[in-house]
Parts: sequence; C-alpha cells; structure tokens
Amino acid sequence: MSDIRTSIDVEPIQSDPALKDRVFDALRTAVLSMDIYSVKNPPKLDERKLADKLGVSRTPVREALSRLEQEGLVKNIPRRGTFVVRKTKREIVEIIQVWAALESMAARLASINATDEELDAFRLRCNRYQSDRSTEGARIDEYSENNIKFHQDIISLSKNQSLITTARLSFAHMHSIRSSTIKDPDRTIQSVIDHMRIIEALMARETVKVEKLVREHALQLAEHVEKHVYYLD
Repeated sequence: MSDIRTSIDVEPIQSDPALKDRVFDALRTAVLSMDIYSVKNPPKLDERKLADKLGVSRTPVREALSRLEQEGLVKNIPRRGTFVVRKTKREIVEIIQVWAALESMAARLASINATDEELDAFRLRCNRYQSDRSTEGARIDEYSENNIKFHQDIISLSKNQSLITTARLSFAHMHSIRSSTIKDPDRTIQSVIDHMRIIEALMARETVKVEKLVREHALQLAEHVEKHVYYLD
C-alpha cells in the first residue's frame, strides 16, 4: 500500500525557462499523492509556505494553484484560502462512470493502434508487477502507483490525444480515493484477475472483448464505491 499523506510534500525547484510548468507539475503530483479523505476537513494549501518549500517566488505558485483550480483539484475560497477539493460519493461515482466510457474506448483503440512491440512492452511491465505477488495473498491498492500505471498505459496506447487529455482530468479525481479500495480483499483479488483478462484480450487484439472487459472493470469500481465507501457520504 502506498504511503498515506494528508499534508502536501514538495521539494525545491531550480529556476529555468519552464519554471511555471515545473511548479505546476510538482504541485499537481503532490496534491494527487495526498490522502485527502482520511482527515475531517479539506487540506488547506498555504501559498507562502509552498513557495518557500519549492524555492521560488509566490507568483508561479499562485499561477499553478489557478491552473489546479481549473482542473477541479483545488478551490480558492475568498478570505479563507485555497483548499484541496474533496468530491462527494455521487460525484466520484459519476466520474468513474465517465472514466469507464473513456478507458473502454481507449482499450478498443489500443487494440487497433498499438504496435506489437508496444503491446509486448505493456504485457512485460504487467507481468513483472504481478510476479511479485500471488493472487491469493495480493495486497493491491486499487490505486497504487503500479495499478495507476496499468490504466494510464491503456489510455496512452489508444494514441488518441483528445481522449488522453480528457481522461487525465477524470483520472486525477479517481486517484485521490485509491486508499479505500484495499480494504476489501475480495475486490483486490478480482482486480488482479480482471487485469489478466484485459491483457490477454488486448494482446489478442480482440477489440470488442477488451472494450467490454475494461468498461465492466471500471463500473465494478463505481458499484464498490456506491456500496462500501462510506466516508464519502
């Protein structure tokens, strides 16, 4: 299970022409690494402290926070400050449903557009990950970094830039609830099995089958959140 973070963790950034983008990327990564649902109140981001930690002025931090607000990851409340956004259960379920449509289409396109070499590399990455754990004893956080990479790879293999851009925003919000799904061992085991089936269908370029498997896999997560993730109520 990945480390749980309830406070933002960033490191100094060296000044360069791409400073604005580097500050944005650093803050976005840090926000997505936070376990924002394990605390009672939405975490507050202090612009001055962030600038000090990053070793930059407050201007690029302010601009980065504005971009994060556009992505729906943070919200600025006048006279109170900037807070990391926490979604309701209904919002999370709806986001996952949108993701199911996006990722299933990505899988369909990947089965058509990805080269044999790209699919082989994808399979090998997944095999290395699975070889470290038995299915029976798997303690897989549904949104651990390896699992996140699995789903991001499917999106990338679609080679559809519009889909990739749209999916990036949806996945950011799904990322933030990853720590809850490890609590159900049966679900994590089923996730491993689902991934294996998806890989097999993708390698065989079974377009219709892989699209269906990926869609059902995502919708099972939506159902799990609806029934078992009580802290989002």
